[in-house]
Amino acid sequence: MKKTLDIKEALKVAYKALDDKFGNDIVVLNISEKSILTDYFIIADGTNASQIKAMADEVNEKLGKFGLRINQSEGRDNAEWILLDYGDIIIHIFDKANRDFYDIERIWSDAEKVELGK
Repeated sequence: MKKTLDIKEALKVAYKALDDKFGNDIVVLNISEKSILTDYFIIADGTNASQIKAMADEVNEKLGKFGLRINQSEGRDNAEWILLDYGDIIIHIFDKANRDFYDIERIWSDAEKVELGK
């Protein structure tokens, strides 16, 4: 039987999955008071397409073990920006150039940063 996660546990599992694959500068933003899209963004970057895809796969595998299913995934083909939509959590995995260009942290700068640690 699969264990179900609450949102904070799911954030920690996703964070750890990104960290385990050497994701850079992992940021968690609580946007629940700012948007109806989702409650949380997790943003990270990787150094190349293979790593970025591995990060996305690791998140999907780890969250899937707890019964969280992805609603939508985009960007896997070119792996410059992979978006993983889990409903209450949307994960953005960029290459460095696209992360700097789109600068989601600046756009959502009024959102609360969530500290999860490692």
